Amino acid sequence: MTTPLYQTRIPAGSHWSLRMRRGTEMRLTDLDGNANIGMLLYNPDNLLERYNAPDTLKCQHTFKLQRGNCLYSDMGRIFCSITDDSLGWHETVCGNSRAEQVAERWGLRDYQHDRNDWHQNGHDAFLVELAKYGLGRADLAANVNWFSKVAADAEGRLTLVENHSRPGSTVTLRFDMDTLVLLHSCPHPLSQAAQYPTAAVQIELANAAPVSEDDYCVNFRPENQRGFRNNALYHLGHGI
Repeated sequence: MTTPLYQTRIPAGSHWSLRMRRGTEMRLTDLDGNANIGMLLYNPDNLLERYNAPDTLKCQHTFKLQRGNCLYSDMGRIFCSITDDSLGWHETVCGNSRAEQVAERWGLRDYQHDRNDWHQNGHDAFLVELAKYGLGRADLAANVNWFSKVAADAEGRLTLVENHSRPGSTVTLRFDMDTLVLLHSCPHPLSQAAQYPTAAVQIELANAAPVSEDDYCVNFRPENQRGFRNNALYHLGHGI
């Protein structure tokens, strides 16, 4: 990553959103270990275009996200590419924690009574951020859960792999089109932690290096080359 131009820290149970410009990058760092960062992506110039988890996995023949993978929109374009990753596994199939799950596992706490020690959930955190852009429940899509890994047993039941992400684990995203990014740092929906998770995450923003013909992400899967061509058409002003 080039020299960061902006840096912030997101404590556990928080949420944030921002517009990332094409040609910028974001590095996420798990400061405490066992973090979970939920992320949703939208086209800020056409909010009907958003991250498509099934297409992202299907076209790259994978169940996990890692360095080289690209995150696709439902228009076949690439929002961003994973240019660096110290873990090799991030999941995008399990969705968000919900209020009833959090209350059952860790007890009901609300901001009015508990202030910053309340127990926020990913579903409601995303709804708060969506409302800032005139979006709502119907606009929720399957999200990424950075730093989280799941495993399937012989009968297909998924469990969260504990201690997958250690303190200092990182993932870096290069944004290949202007993107509205929504984030939360709420617990993974499959977390069985004894206490409400409190892992914080550092976010660094910088300008990205230009995309070259031998770019690792462009050439990671054949479909990615098509995705980048779709981006090129879109940026010429002929995309729909």
